[in-house]
Amino acid sequence: MQIQVMTNILDRNDQIAAEVHKRLSAAGIFVINLMGSPGCGKTSLLENTIVGLKNEISMAVIEGDLFTTKDAERIEQYGVPVVQINTGGGCHLDANMVSSVLDSLDLEGLDLIVIENVGNLVCPAEFNIGEDVKVTVLSITEGEDKPLKYPLIFKQASVVILNKVDLLPYTNFDMQSAIADITSINPDTVLVQASCLSGIGLPEWYDWLKEQIRMKKTRSI
Repeated sequence: MQIQVMTNILDRNDQIAAEVHKRLSAAGIFVINLMGSPGCGKTSLLENTIVGLKNEISMAVIEGDLFTTKDAERIEQYGVPVVQINTGGGCHLDANMVSSVLDSLDLEGLDLIVIENVGNLVCPAEFNIGEDVKVTVLSITEGEDKPLKYPLIFKQASVVILNKVDLLPYTNFDMQSAIADITSINPDTVLVQASCLSGIGLPEWYDWLKEQIRMKKTRSI
């Protein structure tokens, strides 16, 4: 029996992702696909970013979750536009899901859209959703072995945020080993050691973000 291999199942997703990217780029909006495990601090990073940059940029958030609206409710309290996508058990967002909610946002005047993906170190990395960059958050409480165990999500990340460094004295996390593994997988990534609780490293993250937004606006003129 001969098995015919059909068109790559990701092809249609990539086509829609390209349409999303084209639409948002035309509006001069920088788009981040924010990825990481449940509990790594993605939503806390978003909260800090909103507060830290509220007087400098205009942003909106797309929240991905399996079933609840808990993260969207947290973000909504900061007065930024937020749209919830529930996957109904799906382990990642795809481009069609993102495309379907864009009309819920007033894109005019926005500088930044952050798409907080479903908490997962595997599936989200496989799907382009129209973003400019992927950003991966790794909490030190997860262990330094994760980059080598789940290399794709680190290989594709323009920024890797090593979060919760304030807890470092209370763990056996090997920071040097983690950094060496991440840079061996992706030597071009920007590494930020941060704590959303104490604020360590967040100014570095803000500066990187503002520069990316500035460059995106320049290219869209």
